[in-house]
Amino acid sequence: MAWWKAWMEQEGVTVKGSPHFNPDPDAEILYKAMKGIGTNEQAIIDVLTKRSNAQRQQISKSFKAQFGKDLTETLKSELSGKFERLIVALMYPPYRYEAKELHDAMQGLGTKEGVIIEILASRTKHQLQEIMKAYEEDYGSSLEEDIQGDTSGYLERILVCLLQGSRDDVSGFVDPGLALQDAQVSPLSIVFEEYEKIANKSIEDSIKSETHGSLEEAMLTVVKCTRNLHSYFAERLHYAMKGAGTLDGTLIRNIVSRSEIDLNLIKSQFKKMYGKTLSSMIMDDTSGDYKNALLSLVGSDPDP
Repeated sequence: MAWWKAWMEQEGVTVKGSPHFNPDPDAEILYKAMKGIGTNEQAIIDVLTKRSNAQRQQISKSFKAQFGKDLTETLKSELSGKFERLIVALMYPPYRYEAKELHDAMQGLGTKEGVIIEILASRTKHQLQEIMKAYEEDYGSSLEEDIQGDTSGYLERILVCLLQGSRDDVSGFVDPGLALQDAQVSPLSIVFEEYEKIANKSIEDSIKSETHGSLEEAMLTVVKCTRNLHSYFAERLHYAMKGAGTLDGTLIRNIVSRSEIDLNLIKSQFKKMYGKTLSSMIMDDTSGDYKNALLSLVGSDPDP
């Protein structure tokens, strides 16, 4: 059981890092790429998208030690637009990145409930605890209290419940074809099945007919994440690119946050659901260094 889960997790990772890693030459490459007039964006892509997050943190330390500068701040001053946003996202330690995304979602006019729902409904209890810790360290306030201050009613209650980890830890490996199913299936999935037998309609249809807006989105997201986490993320990535304009925040957040967890499994699910590969859609919807960096993170296409 444990070996299978470990194998599945390893199979899911698109960014595995460098096996013969030394942060000093990497830091030097980045320094040279940004020194003087003009920036060598490809050199930045080649280093940062091919190192694990832990390796990027070591490169950052080496950069500071060798050149006396903060790597993230230097990147911000040399890059711009969506490419900058993606590269800076890669530099955050994982839980601090999600804490930042949640903080940004509650800043300024209007709360971006979609971002809060996406993160809270799709993370495990342990991940949420780490995110809450990072949030408090970085922003000096409680994530739970900030969410309560920014939302209200049933939506607030659902978000607080999710934050406290009262949704069963979701397993993305629920697949009737796997012998594992009984051990991995979430108790919530069983509740949904029982409900459907009694009500003669799916839980999704019931939610759609009884709720609307952000509350409907929150409840449907919990159902989707419980049924199949990889399908949920595939849907989020497709949603980010299917309209007239690309929702770059959603695209960046989901590729960066899943690249060292299960992005390969999400890619396979994406192809099944939409009949095209994630990378082909990125190629159609993005351009320049931003496109090249995303494609490097996503890696090669799943087998047909």
